[in-house]
Amino acid sequence: MKHKLIILSGPSGVGKGTIVKKLLKKGSFALSISCTTRAPRKGEKDGVSYFFISKQKFSDMVEEGGFLEYSNHFDNFYGTPKAFVEEQLKTHDVILEIEVDGALQAKKAHPEAILIMILPPSVEELKARLIKRGSEDMQTIEKRVKRMEYELSKKDCYDFTVINDDLETAVAEIEKIIKSKR
Repeated sequence: MKHKLIILSGPSGVGKGTIVKKLLKKGSFALSISCTTRAPRKGEKDGVSYFFISKQKFSDMVEEGGFLEYSNHFDNFYGTPKAFVEEQLKTHDVILEIEVDGALQAKKAHPEAILIMILPPSVEELKARLIKRGSEDMQTIEKRVKRMEYELSKKDCYDFTVINDDLETAVAEIEKIIKSKR
């Protein structure tokens, strides 16, 4: 049985990280760790949450073809290290939690990947979640809400969409999708 690349994306604050944590506890998945040039948020650890790298190191990796996908998102760069994902796929299904443009790039590189967009129940609920998270100011939250319109315009490019209205239901739906693709 070949291992699967499962790509989860959706608007900021939709609950991707929480869903991924639940999936990791329930299954034998490996989590792809992305590189980013942004500063760590409270509680994030280098090599666990992200590989936090300089813009120069990021640029060097782009030139070397070291990313499966990469993008500039909210004035920072994010990318999926190609070698890391390929190594993990040898022994595990790999979950890749990334933004929409990166997800579509990764799907081109791995057409057999399962592409799942996580959707909020509503724009109002998404905004409330972002405020509750408390990691950004209101100007940044407004940017993220505005970005959601673009991200939602790409949902037809995805294999599946899942509304994260109830966490356990969303996780169960994703598990069912993955099982159906075996």
